[in-house]
Amino acid sequence: MPSRHRPPEAGPSERPRPVHLIVMGVSGAGKTTVGELLAERLGYRYAEADEFHPPANIAKMEHGTPLGDADRLPWLEALAEWTGRRDAEGVSTVLACSALKRRYRDILRRGAPGVRFVHLGGSPELIRQRITARKGHFMPAGLLDSQLRDLEPLGADEDGVTVDVGPGPEEITDKVIAKLR
Repeated sequence: MPSRHRPPEAGPSERPRPVHLIVMGVSGAGKTTVGELLAERLGYRYAEADEFHPPANIAKMEHGTPLGDADRLPWLEALAEWTGRRDAEGVSTVLACSALKRRYRDILRRGAPGVRFVHLGGSPELIRQRITARKGHFMPAGLLDSQLRDLEPLGADEDGVTVDVGPGPEEITDKVIAKLR
């Protein structure tokens, strides 16, 4: 499988335009697992958005307090900046990030051209089971309802795909790659 996608307009002597996939969805949807698999299979650089959160944001979430837009803005801008730096280096990326609202995705899109979204969606019951079963993550299951309320599915004018999280990670990854082609 090629590690770069060459857009139709790229000539034979031009460097392929980097692609930036943002794997989005609520906590527990499988963003990290699928994002890592996508990056591995496509040969893209991977980043986990949770690692960009300032300590104050993590503390809020650990205590069951949902983040507000003011909490998220500097975090989203840092993510867009990271993508922009990779784009300038000619490196394609996969970023696991909730990107729940359209306005958050608009900020992320400003980081670089070639941003595409992969929305991992599924039943709240399945996702709640996954959150409850996982260990060592700062996001408690109690915040799932606030994330589900905030979630704005991809608009028809947004470049991206939606994939159901019911199957296993390998099958989800296969479906994402097939849909993105």
